[in-house]
Amino acid sequence: MSENELDKLRRRIDTLDEQIQALLSERAACAQAVAEHKRARGDEVFYRPEREAEVLRAARARNRGPLSDDEIVRLFREIMSACLALEQPLRVAYLGPEGTYTQEAAQKHFGHSVGLRPLRAIDEVFRDVEAGSADFGVVPVENSTEGTVNHTLDMFMRSPLKICGDVEMRIHHQLLSQASDVGSIERVCAHQQSLAQCREWLDANLPTAERVAVSSNAEAARLARADARASAIASDAAAAVYGLNTLATNIEDDPANTTRFLVIGSQQPGPSGKDKTSLMVTVHNKAGALYALLGPIARHGVSMTRIESRPSRVSKWDYVFFVDVEGHVDDARVAAMLDELRGEAVSLKVLGSFPRCEL
Repeated sequence: MSENELDKLRRRIDTLDEQIQALLSERAACAQAVAEHKRARGDEVFYRPEREAEVLRAARARNRGPLSDDEIVRLFREIMSACLALEQPLRVAYLGPEGTYTQEAAQKHFGHSVGLRPLRAIDEVFRDVEAGSADFGVVPVENSTEGTVNHTLDMFMRSPLKICGDVEMRIHHQLLSQASDVGSIERVCAHQQSLAQCREWLDANLPTAERVAVSSNAEAARLARADARASAIASDAAAAVYGLNTLATNIEDDPANTTRFLVIGSQQPGPSGKDKTSLMVTVHNKAGALYALLGPIARHGVSMTRIESRPSRVSKWDYVFFVDVEGHVDDARVAAMLDELRGEAVSLKVLGSFPRCEL
């Protein structure tokens, strides 16, 4: 390619950048007009998960490359985040401290134009949203390798909050430290689930190092910053926040290691066309109780994607079932299934209907 041809391409890029910027400004002005219309009619709900899901699906469907679908979705997410901030900046609480995977999940779902509030525990996130100090919260709920985060499920037994969305993230663990080589490491600090997710790597590469379970991987990074003989299993973001060296990358035993996070809030999203509904069901402690729970789901042709049980904490050996099904509560089949299920269950609580996550 000649210098003249290269200059032409650069000038074309400059022209496209001007057009893109003009269109972004026009889109932002439209978002402000929408906000003014909502305020005029007394509607203070500016964030609509179902609307954002539709926009992102449309962007993915339109994509013809060379940017990947994930890159297109990420760019549109940030555009919507910035435009929403002009209407009303969102406050989002998450399981902290700064540098956790939960923070990354919050930014993946809401973009970077929201106000993030790191909190020390899952129950604090719930309380912050219930009190109105945050509009939404983000908490982990399950990992593909190590299973359910029970504390999150237990909180729904006493919280009025709804599930407004979910986020799935591929989790890649890095070994971080002040040290410059693995040979000087005497302790490995991490959340207990992360230690379990890297067990085989640790057995092979740091068999004599002490394994210390802490409240979060970001807390592990903070400890590693204070002790040159310690290391942390944490994210790239934590390495940047706490100024640590990366001694080894992608040390998780399962390369498909994925964690699912829940977005919690007080609003119930409307149907988006590809939705999921989460239920909390208590059944009688008698023979055939589980069959009575599953029967209505099967009879109405509703697809169940997940079921978990937790002790009810009311009576000994009584259990609460957490069930995810495809569809929205406003869908006819789901509504009919719920009507029948209410007749079979001791109690039934719809934890939320929300757009299905697309990793």
